[in-house]
Amino acid sequence: MSNSPDPNSASSLSPAERDRLVQELEAVESELSDQAAASGGSAGVDTPVRTVTPPLKMVETAFLASTASLLWLVSYYLSIGPWMRILFPLPIALVYLRWGHRAAWMSAVVCGLLLSVLMGPYLSLLFCIPYGLLGVQLGAMWTRRSPWLPSIGIGTLISTFGFFMRLGLLSIFLGEDLWNYLTNRITDLIQWFLTKLVNWGLVGLEVLGQTDLTTVQIVTVGVVLLSDFIYLFTVHLAGWLLLERLGNPIPDPPRWVQVIMEEEK
Repeated sequence: MSNSPDPNSASSLSPAERDRLVQELEAVESELSDQAAASGGSAGVDTPVRTVTPPLKMVETAFLASTASLLWLVSYYLSIGPWMRILFPLPIALVYLRWGHRAAWMSAVVCGLLLSVLMGPYLSLLFCIPYGLLGVQLGAMWTRRSPWLPSIGIGTLISTFGFFMRLGLLSIFLGEDLWNYLTNRITDLIQWFLTKLVNWGLVGLEVLGQTDLTTVQIVTVGVVLLSDFIYLFTVHLAGWLLLERLGNPIPDPPRWVQVIMEEEK
């Protein structure tokens, strides 16, 4: 008896079995074609590349960083006036308001690098601390709609820290303790004021010898804090007047400030 397959055995299948085999074959072919299409699409050369950072974000960040650097450079070399200090943190704060914290930090870093090339590392550091940090801090608090008083308070501490850092760097470069020089000048001012009070008969002569170093240092720190507080108030006022016109308004000032500004108008 022969064991070879009968070539006509397929014709002996019933129509239901033939339909089932055809459906299984079509299902296998469909699965193989889907896998081939998926592998070909992932390795295709025409796949579009998505850009993570919008071009407008990069352009505005670079432009505002160069604006802040230019303000610092012009103010330093041309000595146009101390009022330009009010504008130093505003470009970086505007970057934060428009594009967030990452763009603001990048803007501050770009300012530092650009000024380091144009003016040297020392003057670049004097801009980054405090004005670069102030721009990021003000932008963060304005984005969160923080009231003026907390924003001015934190900014005052940052600005005061920048003042003492500048004083320390100058003392290192000049080889002289400028803090002692400053306290001596404050002592002379206090003595002059007390002398005027004695001449007017408001106080006795015994107060002239009561000025000590601790009192002078406390008064000096108080004067610096008051000066920086006034400076941050003017920065907020400038930001309130300017940034609203650029489409990025900051929180409204206290009511008494709005009343004064409306009366001025």
